[in-house]
Amino acid sequence: MKRIISGFEAWGKDVILKKVVGNSAYLFGSQAIGAVISILTANLLGVASFGELGVVIGFVTNINRLLSFRMGDFIVRYVGAFLAEGDRHRASAVLKVAALTELGSSGLAYLVLVLISGWVARVFINDPATQPLFIIYGIAIIGNILSETATGALQVTGHFRSLALLNLIQSLLTAGLFLAVFLRQGGIFEVMLVYLAGKLVLGIGPVIMALHWLPKSLGKGWWRTPLKGNLPDRKPMIKFAINSNFSGMVNIVARDSEVLWVSYFFDTTVAGYFKVALAVINLMVMPITPFISTTFPEITRHIAKKQWGQLKQLLKRVTMISGTWTVAVAVGLLLLGRQLLFSPWDFFGRTIFIYKEAFAPAYQVLLVLLIGFGIANVFFWDRSLLLAFGKADLPLKASFFAMLGKVTLAFLIVPVLGYMAEAALFSGYFLASVGVLVFFGVREIRKRSSIPDVDSG
Repeated sequence: MKRIISGFEAWGKDVILKKVVGNSAYLFGSQAIGAVISILTANLLGVASFGELGVVIGFVTNINRLLSFRMGDFIVRYVGAFLAEGDRHRASAVLKVAALTELGSSGLAYLVLVLISGWVARVFINDPATQPLFIIYGIAIIGNILSETATGALQVTGHFRSLALLNLIQSLLTAGLFLAVFLRQGGIFEVMLVYLAGKLVLGIGPVIMALHWLPKSLGKGWWRTPLKGNLPDRKPMIKFAINSNFSGMVNIVARDSEVLWVSYFFDTTVAGYFKVALAVINLMVMPITPFISTTFPEITRHIAKKQWGQLKQLLKRVTMISGTWTVAVAVGLLLLGRQLLFSPWDFFGRTIFIYKEAFAPAYQVLLVLLIGFGIANVFFWDRSLLLAFGKADLPLKASFFAMLGKVTLAFLIVPVLGYMAEAALFSGYFLASVGVLVFFGVREIRKRSSIPDVDSG
């Protein structure tokens, strides 16, 4: 009993853990409204139209991610490391390079979207008349033209409350606009405009916040820092950015495009089932998702300072938190998920429901996805750890081969066995890729921690 009490006391005194959990709580609190809006949107639009909306939003988002070079990861890796070393000039120079890169890539992304929008409407929705939806929602790309750089800068400087405030503002704005659309029983176009307004807030807001806070961390006039003489060796930086972007590309194909894949193989009704299943899964991972962005800077700092004991302790404790939550929610969904989510139930004499019964096939999809997402949720730090070590090529290789197997098998068996096979392949992708990344990440910690510190010796 004394050991248990002392263990809790040690957790309570862990400053880094309290910082991570506190920052994650700020971000989590601002995401709950979005989950409710997703449920109401599904019931308002119906299965097929909800799936169609998912195709539009998913494709535009993925085009932007495809060409973004994942500047958020780049900022955390390099700017975070230089700030940990107290080198403001190099941190400022790297930040400028990231901003210029994202500026160009976002403009290119919107141009590509406009050029292929007609093809996308025909192939994924089978309705050329939906092309304007892609172009209009694509304005979100322009609105997010520097958002990854700004968000990464806010993360490494510890301004998670600012990010949470922006998310809260976005959620409240979206909720207010959606309520008006819901009361008018609006259609897919009106709902899409609501989501677009929210995306613009999340795109422009971080830039304004970053411009306000960065002078306090990098000094006044940080943007005037010359690139020449202040940038580190460019080859590792370029390699990191390219590998991170290719890794993101692989994730888009294998992980972030399920609604698109099933819409391609089947129709928007099946896409609606998957979108609902993923929305429910998102409720499970929501409390843990903020840990990804809040632990990455701490992992980077520990590695930069060679604090291996603190790094191991942080990973063990956040894994225990994520594991406990994931198991509890998974058991709840297995025992009560169908009755609670997809069946009408009596509430003080009134029949209410969360999702209409038309969405009930999504429950089977949900159970299969629960396996893969559960593993990924527990070991959410797998990719961040290797990125902090500067080994962006390992996540790329692991994700690429897992993606290659998933996509190949999808074309071979999904049209024959049906959409549940796609759900099984999705979970398999997580089991394979996460398992490999955790293995290599833990091995890297053991190898680095066994090397004597020359500076202290």
